[in-house]
Amino acid sequence: MSPALLSSFATEIIIPVCAVIGIIFSLFQWVVVSRVKVAPDRNGPPSVSNKNGYDDYLIEEEEGLNDHNVVIKCAEIQNAISEGATSFLVTMYKKSQQCTYDVSRMCKPAIATALFSTIAFLLGAITSIISGFLGMKIATYANARTTLEARKGVGKAFETAFRSGAVMGFLLAANGLLVLYIAINLFKIYYGDDWEGLFEAITGYGLGGSSMALFGRVGGGIYTKAADVGADLVGKVERNIPEDDPRNPAVIADNVGDNVGDIAGMGSDLFGSYAESSCAALVVASISSFGIEHDFTAMCYPLLVSSVGILVCLITTLFATDFFEIREVDEIQTTLKKQLIISTVLMTVGIAIVSFIALPTSFTIFNFGAQKVVHNWQLFLCVCVGLWAGLIIGFVTEYYTSNAYSPVQDVADSCRTGAATNVIFGLALGYKSVIIPIFAIAISIFVSFTFAAMYGIAVAALGMLSTIATGLAIDAYGPHQ
Repeated sequence: MSPALLSSFATEIIIPVCAVIGIIFSLFQWVVVSRVKVAPDRNGPPSVSNKNGYDDYLIEEEEGLNDHNVVIKCAEIQNAISEGATSFLVTMYKKSQQCTYDVSRMCKPAIATALFSTIAFLLGAITSIISGFLGMKIATYANARTTLEARKGVGKAFETAFRSGAVMGFLLAANGLLVLYIAINLFKIYYGDDWEGLFEAITGYGLGGSSMALFGRVGGGIYTKAADVGADLVGKVERNIPEDDPRNPAVIADNVGDNVGDIAGMGSDLFGSYAESSCAALVVASISSFGIEHDFTAMCYPLLVSSVGILVCLITTLFATDFFEIREVDEIQTTLKKQLIISTVLMTVGIAIVSFIALPTSFTIFNFGAQKVVHNWQLFLCVCVGLWAGLIIGFVTEYYTSNAYSPVQDVADSCRTGAATNVIFGLALGYKSVIIPIFAIAISIFVSFTFAAMYGIAVAALGMLSTIATGLAIDAYGPHQ
């Protein structure tokens, strides 16, 4: 077997295997979370240690509730939120299915392109729906379990919440990669070596995922904000009960919106970006020397980057759940930040390995009618620029939104002189906070285009999303806990 065929064969194995590993790992996390039973402990309440660094008594002890009643109450609240979130999501997706597709051209190539684009669109939409729905189900499944584990210490609660967040992250990344790879191989039966036509048809995959994000992200977001304001008005103003008290029906509605908008909607949103970046890179690669020479491994470079990203995020997750133990509340934020740093560093190494193995030493791509020679190390830098720009944007966002730093503290101080100064100061701070992220994106575009034209920009965007499993796990950790 020639080296080219051997490389192609290895590529056809590595991509689906990495995707399957990601799915299995997410299901394993689900099984671990399910071991926390939402049922009364017949042996009595667990002993409460001061692992979390606080001396407060359990709330059930203060209110005179026993362990049995607390567990039953948690189960009731979880069921109410789960039922509401499921009903919301099912109704929303039923509305989203009322789409029609118009095929206007009647020649055979146009019909084929329209047909395969429609199939790709539906595959993207269905994958987005499944990933979002399963993520939402694990969120509502894990909320009560996180609450019950918190009685044993902050470390147990963190582990349960983070594992359930990892289910969402790995399911989305692995499902997106696996379905895209299967679609490419199925479409190849018709298109053969017409890589340009094949990847042009496959672009509908990303569009289908983005269309679902519109309903989940926007619909769920508006819903949860309306419920949140209603809960605050009823609870604090009319009834004078604590915030997020389950006796307030709007609190349940608020949590329903959180799970739909911040879990299912967020997952669909990032899935659309993830799929579109992959499809864009594949389209540009198909009209380069890769497509002309039928170099399947080089054309699948974007998918190989995503495959390595799944393995890197899997290793990174172990640092939070298995290698180290959370003992104090203050350690949680540091641990989550370490997740981003570790995944970025490991991903840099992984990208280097893939770039120098899967890509030829030099190749040509089209740059506005002209051909541009690109070296594999240049494409490696393009992906790394996007990867590290994403890390910078994350840390800048954290600086401007965390109460540990001066920007948020200054906004709090501006409240002393009234709501008007608070709004003005907060708005000005919001404008200021986007300066560094805009420069980071602009520099990434400039460097990537200089090295590899439009292909460089496409893989740089993919680099930002290469650690999507870890990013989603951290993002989904919030609603889970």
